Amino acid sequence: MGTVHRRRRILVTGWFSFLDGEATAGDVLALHRVEEVLRGADAAYDVVWSPGFRAEGLHFEDVDPAAYSHLVFVCGPVHGRQIEELHRRFAHCVRVAVGVSVVDAGSPAVTGFDRVLVRDAPGAEPTADLAARAPGLPARPVAGVILTHGQHEYGPRRRHEQVAAAVTRWLAGKDCARLELETRLDAHDWRLCATPAQLESVLARLDLVVTDRLHGLVLALRAGTPALAVDPVEGGAKVTAQARACGWPALLAAEELEAAGLERWWRWCLGEGRERARRIGEGFRAGARPDGADALAEALGAALRPAG
Repeated sequence: MGTVHRRRRILVTGWFSFLDGEATAGDVLALHRVEEVLRGADAAYDVVWSPGFRAEGLHFEDVDPAAYSHLVFVCGPVHGRQIEELHRRFAHCVRVAVGVSVVDAGSPAVTGFDRVLVRDAPGAEPTADLAARAPGLPARPVAGVILTHGQHEYGPRRRHEQVAAAVTRWLAGKDCARLELETRLDAHDWRLCATPAQLESVLARLDLVVTDRLHGLVLALRAGTPALAVDPVEGGAKVTAQARACGWPALLAAEELEAAGLERWWRWCLGEGRERARRIGEGFRAGARPDGADALAEALGAALRPAG
């Protein structure tokens, strides 16, 4: 009888594959770099994902080891029982680690590989991380998110929890970078801005702001950044009033909050809303819109006149 030749197929794994592992941006970009090489070589391969990160992907519990001739482990440190288990389960495969850190060159996790293409290891010259040369990525909108769970002065009209839950659930499904922000200043907490200038510098670099706060709306527009605003008070309150005062249309009421409305204003903010926000910000700086301080001197009256 003739020899049966098994078709070569590669199983690509990493820390992003394990049930209790984690998928970092660097790890996934490193995977993209490896996939680029495999596609260029016209190699057949599958990628294993943790079900906690990508439920619809291929998981270890679905993998038939006999279907593969090679195993590639991508990025991260090579150590521990999970990698040792890979060596046992895929003992018949040629096993290669690429772009990895080696801490203990004598550990079974390391010695189980047929070849280790290190990123860094004791006594070895380091190489660039695989993520550095990963294929380019399309730009995604960057959205600042400024929400409040307070304002209890509005009593039974408060819809803050419902608004925050609906907005964040919707945002989780958007293909964008989300940056949670807080208008509260703190000179001691490194996670918060200490001055208005620091916060304004962040807002000016965003594509839009999603907020249910009055100052989330005003400070975004002051920086020339569009704001998708939601008034969290039933019937409308200060957020609605401020949007009107600023001439800003991208506003939703708490009782009418739905994904379709959020989507509509999202598209508007990333389109014609950019120019509208820029003009409003310029108007603020030019003093084009009145505010309460315009009448302050008159209201103080005699208090501002020199004592005679």
